[in-house]
Amino acid sequence: MISGIHHVTGITADVQANVDFYVGFLGLKLVKRTAGYADAEQLHLVYGDGLGRPGSLLTFLVWEASGRGRTGIGQVLEIALAVSPQSISGWLTRALAAGVPFEGPTREFEEPVLRFRDPDALIVKLVGVDLSTPAPLPGGPTRLRGVTLLTDKAAQTAEFLTRFGYRHGERAGQTHRMTSDTDVVDVRDATGFVPSVAGAGVPDHVAFRAGNADEVRSLRQSLREHGPTEVHDRKYFLSLYVRDPAGILLEYATDRPGMTIDEAPEALGRTLFFPPQEAGRAQDLEVMLPQFSLPGEERFPIRKLPFVHRFNRPDQPDGTTLVLLHGTGGYEADLMPIARRIAPRATLLGVRGRATEEGTNRWFRRFDFTTFDQADIRSEAEAFAAFVEGAVAGYGIDAVGLTFLGYSNGANFLAAVMQLYPSAVRRAVLLRSVQALETPPAADLSGAQVLMLDGRDDVYARQAPALADDLRARGANVETRTVRGGHELTGADATEAADWLEQGT
Repeated sequence: MISGIHHVTGITADVQANVDFYVGFLGLKLVKRTAGYADAEQLHLVYGDGLGRPGSLLTFLVWEASGRGRTGIGQVLEIALAVSPQSISGWLTRALAAGVPFEGPTREFEEPVLRFRDPDALIVKLVGVDLSTPAPLPGGPTRLRGVTLLTDKAAQTAEFLTRFGYRHGERAGQTHRMTSDTDVVDVRDATGFVPSVAGAGVPDHVAFRAGNADEVRSLRQSLREHGPTEVHDRKYFLSLYVRDPAGILLEYATDRPGMTIDEAPEALGRTLFFPPQEAGRAQDLEVMLPQFSLPGEERFPIRKLPFVHRFNRPDQPDGTTLVLLHGTGGYEADLMPIARRIAPRATLLGVRGRATEEGTNRWFRRFDFTTFDQADIRSEAEAFAAFVEGAVAGYGIDAVGLTFLGYSNGANFLAAVMQLYPSAVRRAVLLRSVQALETPPAADLSGAQVLMLDGRDDVYARQAPALADDLRARGANVETRTVRGGHELTGADATEAADWLEQGT
């Protein structure tokens, strides 16, 4: 029976910082980039040794600009990577030079240990132990040394790990070390500690190695009385998911087919792949997933501005920028697929609203479906106008080629910004918009250009003419068009918006 860790999966809120740490600082290799198999709108990165072999793999789900999780009972506390014992002092020097926080060195189970925190505050410790790999990376860790699990059922957790080929080992204080032929799992009794909360900086799960699909099926059969299990084909491995008695999510993954099934060893990590069932959405997903640069590649630094935002840059940009404001429940990448169809060569800047309602993103608060918080609209409009000014200056955006596109709640907010801060938004596409301001100011919108696209069967369409009249009364050049459909967006919206933009150039 093959034993040991196959991979560990974490969560990051900053893909560029994550890549810089694991590739740039630690020296691991990016061996795979895919849309997520559980959620295709989520980027999934895999790091490892030169061949992306099981036992060396760290993977990260990208929850861009998400909240920090909470480390606690029922989760992985820290990840350990093996380096040569002689290199520990060199790693300390490297951390000082790079400004990476560290603790140590100390000794644990007679091994030298140096702890780092990655950009999401996940603990990554380097352990001085000689473990070989057939595909070593110059100056980088050789493989996974182990993980530490926090549990309030230490004895049951340790015994459960024997199902994956682990044996009972030494104890040190509240930690019980379980050993395989290649690595360790430290089971730490954390009785009385807080439970874990998913989020950035908290690992999602640890996966153990299975020799083949028969071993996966055999383990599932043996767990019938334990509780629910799930089996999934992740293309690069077949895996089973199960929770241990303390609720820790564990995976049992086959070594094959492996990371080289769709890329040659020398080309690992260069291509963005999509789950087979998402092939029809590949173009849309590609524009929605966050972009990043590997160390040494040209990059675009992100400025700290009042709103969470994300760029998508085409291969051959034409110098124009399309700023996108999502509808209720959306986020900064929501409108990127339709925006890319509208303007194939524009740089896209998606922005996330800061108000929330029952956990969903909005641009301003409301008291009910038709009564909006006027003070909040004005406050957020002021912040958005400052965001636009900061983005134009900070990113060197050509204001002449700047167009704004908003949908539903985003369109309502965009129209309000135009009326409250006329210099901030001069050209806008409003999809399914209404007047959100109860008392619009007497602004001068001379020279502003607006396209309003309404759905023929949209229940809110009857409110749109009032907004168009208010904008025209203040000097804006407003064109209104109606497309088939209701409040939802359709292909006709992309066609009409593209036609309007082309006419205006």
